[in-house]
Amino acid sequence: MNYARFLTAVSASRTSSPIRAVTGKLIKAPKSVISLATGAPNPSLFPFKAAAITVEDGTTIQFGEEMMEKALQYSQSAGIPELLSWLKQFQVRLHNPPTVHYPPSQGQMDICVTSGSQDGLCKVFEMILNPGDNVLLNEPIYGGTLQALKPLGCNMISVASDQHGMIPGSLREILSKWKPEDSKNPEKNTPKFLYTVPNGDNPTGNSLTSDRKKQIYELARKYDFLIVEDDPYYFLQFNETWAPTFLSMDVDGRVIRADSFSKVLSSGLRVGFLTGPKPLIERVVFHTEASSVHASTFNQFMVSQLLHRWGEEGFLAHVRRVIDFYRNQKDAVLAAADKWLNGLAEWHAPTAGMFLWIKIKGISDVKELLEEEALKREILLLPGNCFYFDSSAPCPYLRVSFSLPSPEQMDTAFKILAQLIRESL
Repeated sequence: MNYARFLTAVSASRTSSPIRAVTGKLIKAPKSVISLATGAPNPSLFPFKAAAITVEDGTTIQFGEEMMEKALQYSQSAGIPELLSWLKQFQVRLHNPPTVHYPPSQGQMDICVTSGSQDGLCKVFEMILNPGDNVLLNEPIYGGTLQALKPLGCNMISVASDQHGMIPGSLREILSKWKPEDSKNPEKNTPKFLYTVPNGDNPTGNSLTSDRKKQIYELARKYDFLIVEDDPYYFLQFNETWAPTFLSMDVDGRVIRADSFSKVLSSGLRVGFLTGPKPLIERVVFHTEASSVHASTFNQFMVSQLLHRWGEEGFLAHVRRVIDFYRNQKDAVLAAADKWLNGLAEWHAPTAGMFLWIKIKGISDVKELLEEEALKREILLLPGNCFYFDSSAPCPYLRVSFSLPSPEQMDTAFKILAQLIRESL
């Protein structure tokens, strides 16, 4: 892989911070080392001296004074070693990336912690995209991704999709305007990467089938573009059989995978992680060194302590409890939709995630209906236009999140929605 061609001039010019390098050395150094090098504040002045975090089983994670000093201090930009080691081992167990034992320059699997997966994705986009570069993705698409991509001035090329995700035939047709060898000619402007949410897509709830992933990966190899696999709902797959990932297929080192603990541990902790080829992950780390410095050390230690206590099996047992909850929520929202919206709307049952994507029949644009009339009757629903490149175009879709409301609340909301639809027809 020629990674240089995927880097913007800004990203290619980033270098490792010598100050951050000293911080890393100090963390690994024996206590006998006398440091006059770092600008770390003296921990004796931190007002927080201890903490106890109660876990769901009633046990506690203790932060004594020594641990508290570490948790409140600067740490390595790639992530604290304790968390990184656990995550690397876990990623190998789940995905077994072919690149684990590759040489670093040839795309060896690497990993870094980010302040939520969105932070990592923004840095990936800024690392790769110049104004005018082509990006492959499918509409509708998560609004946060649109917010990150639009200011970069790239050309977003929408690939057709259905309830099984992006359609390889549509992707193949789009790519046919180029020749595979065009990737070696910058003037041909071949796509830099394909972006996808493969499981429980936000907003549609769709999931890519394994066969489609294989076809898409082969097209990525043929036309030499990267795949950005944004998978925050990986652990919310309702059948509990982990679908093969692009990372697990990645024989070339062309996949950058974004994972998050937001949906299974806590959204407010802002702990996510990127997995991908070392030459690209290190560029993200250099960016972090110059921007946020690192994700919250305290939050990383809290997650790390929990994961080490649970172990991989304990974490997966927790994940199964999370899946059971969201599966029941999904069943409840589908029951309410069947009861009240039959004949008025169309939808597909999601296979993962926390969203139901609904198309209202007979109404070309539901924005005013949802933002004004529905709100007057005390139900809050998100119109689908904000998930499209052109958010001003009429849109008959809406996104329902079933993560928070009770089954009774969902039933009430859909009853009111059905009344509003009938009144508007």
